Amino acid sequence: MKLTDLATAGGCAAKYSASRLEELLRGFVPAEAENLLVGLDPADDAAVYRLDDERALVFTIDFFPPIVDDPDDFGTIAATNALNDVFAMGGVPLLALSVAALPEELPTETVRAIFDGAERQVRAAGALLAGGHTIRDAEPKYGLAVVGTVAPDGVWPKAGARPGDALYLTKPLGTALVLGGAKRGLADAAEAVAWMRVLNRDAADVLRRLTPNAVTDVTGFGLLGHAHEMATRSGVRLSVDAERLPALDGALDAARAGVSTAGTRNNRAYAVVEIGDVAPELVELAYDPQTAGGLLISLPREHGPALEAEFAAAGLFLARIGRVVEGSGTALI
Repeated sequence: MKLTDLATAGGCAAKYSASRLEELLRGFVPAEAENLLVGLDPADDAAVYRLDDERALVFTIDFFPPIVDDPDDFGTIAATNALNDVFAMGGVPLLALSVAALPEELPTETVRAIFDGAERQVRAAGALLAGGHTIRDAEPKYGLAVVGTVAPDGVWPKAGARPGDALYLTKPLGTALVLGGAKRGLADAAEAVAWMRVLNRDAADVLRRLTPNAVTDVTGFGLLGHAHEMATRSGVRLSVDAERLPALDGALDAARAGVSTAGTRNNRAYAVVEIGDVAPELVELAYDPQTAGGLLISLPREHGPALEAEFAAAGLFLARIGRVVEGSGTALI
């Protein structure tokens, strides 16, 4: 039984469109709480609640239908995607609970492999998988609710980008393109799967030693969707250099062959950006919904050389993809 045959959409491409989410949440006022450091005004990668002067809780939940057929990969990727929201806020995961909606006819060994993959990844993140909740569902879905900690003055918001910052990305793009291409025999999915299994823990550990102004993880809204959110909430303009965008092997070939997703179309409708003389396949890559993607980082330009040196020393991937300037909106140049 192929897991992806049971799903109408997979991974973060199954998200509600960002435009619809904005409409649904418009006018929603969260409970007033002095210690709610990050909630829905504005929304971010996770909620943050201050316990005292030194500690705050980071809380997030993320789950989705299968994007791959191997159950261990599915559990690992779903766990990675949820855990990465805590890392994107500058936090450290402590505890996770499974959120599972699975068909009863799935073999026990398949379900166990999903749980085992997730549990192993939670431990790799330095946290514990301590339980969860399951329901019956014709379409399989899995993910985690995760609690972590962060210093109240160490939260990395989306809304902190400043003119003069440099923009960096910690993973290549193109997961939906490659997986879509693989279904048509146009690409090999192995590299994409390997990247989706990579936690952002090591990247966050390096970044924590520097001074980022804004951080978010790139997931279902695509690079341009998340850049649009960072620009809008920071009151600045993000200029993204299309030629610098790192692509997974096969992603651009898949785009040239016409591979796309409903998530990509939603992202184009949500993040209306200024597009210069850019090849269509690079535009497609920039809008491609990512699953368990890397961190989008905005930090003072003068700290860029140190960031690049530290990532290189740690053997971590890093690509400089643009800059922050005065103005508003996002441009793909």
